[in-house]
Amino acid sequence: MHPIVIIGSGLAGYNVARELRKLDKQAPLLVISADSGHYYSKPMLSNAFTTKKTPETLPMNKAEQMPGQLSATVRPHTRVTAIDPAAHQIRIGDETVTYSKLVLALGAEQIRLPLTGSAADRVLSVNSLDDYARFRATVDGKHSIAVIGAGLIGCEFANDLSGAGYKVSVIDIASQPLPRLLPPEGGALLKRKLESIGVTWHLGTSVAAIDTRGDGVRVTLANGDAFDADVVLSAVGLKPLTALARAAGLKINRGIVVNRHLEASAPDVCALGDCAEVEGLVLPFVMPIMHASRALGATLAGKPTAVTYPAMPVLVKTPACPTIVSPPADPAAGTWEVTAAEDSVKSLFLDAKGKLLGFALNGKATEERAALTKQLPPVLG
Repeated sequence: MHPIVIIGSGLAGYNVARELRKLDKQAPLLVISADSGHYYSKPMLSNAFTTKKTPETLPMNKAEQMPGQLSATVRPHTRVTAIDPAAHQIRIGDETVTYSKLVLALGAEQIRLPLTGSAADRVLSVNSLDDYARFRATVDGKHSIAVIGAGLIGCEFANDLSGAGYKVSVIDIASQPLPRLLPPEGGALLKRKLESIGVTWHLGTSVAAIDTRGDGVRVTLANGDAFDADVVLSAVGLKPLTALARAAGLKINRGIVVNRHLEASAPDVCALGDCAEVEGLVLPFVMPIMHASRALGATLAGKPTAVTYPAMPVLVKTPACPTIVSPPADPAAGTWEVTAAEDSVKSLFLDAKGKLLGFALNGKATEERAALTKQLPPVLG
């Protein structure tokens, strides 16, 4: 009997394997990982200083523990080079593996800006445990870090690094942090609170060049400003990893297109997590992954289960300014109703009839998370 093959060992890949094993102890299972194969939570990378975690202590389980836990074969540091859906096969270099079902849990990759300058190739990004280990080794003994991107990951790293004693500068073309998640009042409070712990903002501009300057770099901005830094971290966002699926002829839009049963456009191929587009939704957050893992695990075990997404507020890991967001569906017609105080901003996104479609809470307003979540419609009912 050919195995169920899961490509990817992140939260999506390992959790769908766990969910399958709850219902089916016997099906042959193969998990293929391009990296170390350790089991860890990628969102923890952006607050590891605060939580006193190192690259060595971040994994909850090492790769060598996973085969026993999952009754599976786990192949770390192994890259799938091609998929042949018609033959139900994948290729790993010259090796061919036949599957009964194929699960794509490929994740997402960092968006790379077309940076110029003599030190452009020294810009780091963090999208895996291996990336984070390189980043920690690079910043050890350094003092100043420039972060490109004031989105969720950029703000989380800024808070974490500043709290660890680094001088942090954040650059973004937007006029405020978290521009896609917060109305201006909430963005202003987050900006002010991060400033209070030492973060410097360069907003409304972009990076023009990054050049070598001594042991560090000189960051020149499009508005003509320039400053020195020891390390530059790019955190401008993620995009689904789709090249392998696209080359196999699978339907791709923003991500690998799947239906409510997480089935892709080829028989016996499924996708979930950051690489997948479910009914038009690309949701690179933990809770959608957990819901999708449970549904797909049941489907793989012979109990077809459609995924549903309840309202799933996202905690932004910026302890300097506690922030929780539940963005309205895109597109959604409505307006923000904002109540602001010195240390609190409560932003409600309401439709024309006053129905709550989303919210953004900063500071003490986060205490209303549970009550407001109950009022939200499901993301995918």
